[in-house]
Amino acid sequence: MDSTGKLVMESILETEAATILQFFAGLRGTLSVTFEEGTWSAWLYDLLNPHVDKLVVCNPRKNALLKDGNKSDRNDARKLAELLRGNQLKPVYHGETGVRMLRELSRSYLTIVKDLSRVMNRLKAVYRSWAIPCAGRDVYYTRNRVQWLAKIREAGVRRRAERLYEQLDMLQHLRQQARRELLAESRKHAITAKLRQIPYLGPIRSALAVALIQTPHRFRSKRQLWAYSGLALETRISAEYRMVEGQVRRSKKMLSIRGLNKDHNHDLKGLFKGAATMASARPGPFREFYQAALAKGIKPTMARLTLAQDYSHHADSVEEGRRLRRRKTKIASRLSVSGEEPFHLRVVFSGGGQSVLETLGFEGEYDKRL
Repeated sequence: MDSTGKLVMESILETEAATILQFFAGLRGTLSVTFEEGTWSAWLYDLLNPHVDKLVVCNPRKNALLKDGNKSDRNDARKLAELLRGNQLKPVYHGETGVRMLRELSRSYLTIVKDLSRVMNRLKAVYRSWAIPCAGRDVYYTRNRVQWLAKIREAGVRRRAERLYEQLDMLQHLRQQARRELLAESRKHAITAKLRQIPYLGPIRSALAVALIQTPHRFRSKRQLWAYSGLALETRISAEYRMVEGQVRRSKKMLSIRGLNKDHNHDLKGLFKGAATMASARPGPFREFYQAALAKGIKPTMARLTLAQDYSHHADSVEEGRRLRRRKTKIASRLSVSGEEPFHLRVVFSGGGQSVLETLGFEGEYDKRL
């Protein structure tokens, strides 16, 4: 798409690496590509980043223009091209590959933990559905299963509970394996040892923090980290200014707090909230800060939020102090459109099995690095 938004070429490609690279090999000019964050975004980023001048993996939650009008791959691709041309896309971070192994192991561990919690909830739901009290953790222990199963009189329900116990045993074994692998990989990163010095940020939380944050340099300040962790406050206000004797004065209206931001990393928020909750209940400097906040009249929820923000800030500060390997690839969140060139070549991916690509405008020679 050129500076006037003129459509130059439109193509439909099979989602195969060889086909996509062959298509890009025949393009000339300054090449800009965008596609939405999704299942294939990491693969596409690694595939295309060495061969294009600009690559933006955009946040689909921020693309309100795509929801307007008819929905199709072609329409979505054209709308994404317009947003890319106007530099209106919100990028999703891609680029740090030094912690990829740790990141994948953390995903495996978190998935198994969630599956285990789901099975435990289902098991208790079976007992509660037959009015059998099951408070506490005694219902999960192997030594007490015979007594618990004997309380269920229906044979079908008892068989269902036995199957859930089998799932529980299997997932507990898998969780221990995933935990050992995660801790072994985290020891290869010196920053995890420094993060463990923060009270109640143990080996598991330290490993998960490194895997989820990846690098602190992706955030301009601690407030961006708070928003990514779901710890930023959303506020609303209108009619901020008024005219007084011919001069603009700011009104005294108070900001309306609408709660915490909803677009965030849920795993990272759970990590900092868990550490803050534990720190507020056990002896230590964080508990003293929490008690002092309560003495000033601050609500417990706001005090715990401040503690969670402090944990994220301390983790970010510790990570910034480490020696990082210089990145050899561009970071999508720091790329911008250059307004000096009169024409740009823009390719937009959208859709599922087949990708609709729109190539708009080109000039000069394209460096073949394929």
